[in-house]
Amino acid sequence: MFGIIAAGFGTSLGLIVAIGAQNAFVLRQGLTKKHVGIVVAICAASDALLMAAGTAGLGAVLQGLPWLLEAFRWLGVAYLTWFAYRSVMASRKHATLEPAEAKSMPLGKVIATVLTFTFLNPHVYLDTVLLVGSIANSFGDNRWFYMIGAASASVIWFSSLGFGARGLSRFTSNPRFWQVLDLGIAAVMLTIAATLAFAKL
Repeated sequence: MFGIIAAGFGTSLGLIVAIGAQNAFVLRQGLTKKHVGIVVAICAASDALLMAAGTAGLGAVLQGLPWLLEAFRWLGVAYLTWFAYRSVMASRKHATLEPAEAKSMPLGKVIATVLTFTFLNPHVYLDTVLLVGSIANSFGDNRWFYMIGAASASVIWFSSLGFGARGLSRFTSNPRFWQVLDLGIAAVMLTIAATLAFAKL
């Protein structure tokens, strides 16, 4: 049982550690120290929900609806490009505003943004619903132990990323730090948008 849980944990951790739009946003919220718990909870709960759906058999349904993943792909490309533009604009503001003025975001916008990054990314369905779900089902009656291990990795990763970012708080009073961070996030978003646009799902 514990071996199956560990296998799920390792698989999930390998999938989510790579830098992506969701991770970049969690890191940014961790640095602002605003609504971190809510962001972490949404990311971890969303992963657990999708993994559970895949373990329950949703993956087979998605494989029969390729147009749905295609729709998510282009919505994701559009949103990531828009967010990259906003990040570039935000980096310009940090040169003139006090850091405290420039870095906060209303709770409603934070929730909408993290949900968008999560559910408009077609790769999240490929990774959690199809891949994790398929591997989980290979364990037969023990598939839910695998899913628990996979979901646990999400909880630990997003908690570490969000709350661990506070260790960098000594840098956040410098406007230049936020300029570099926002430009870096813009680069990540554009890279992922391009990858989605040209990838074969």
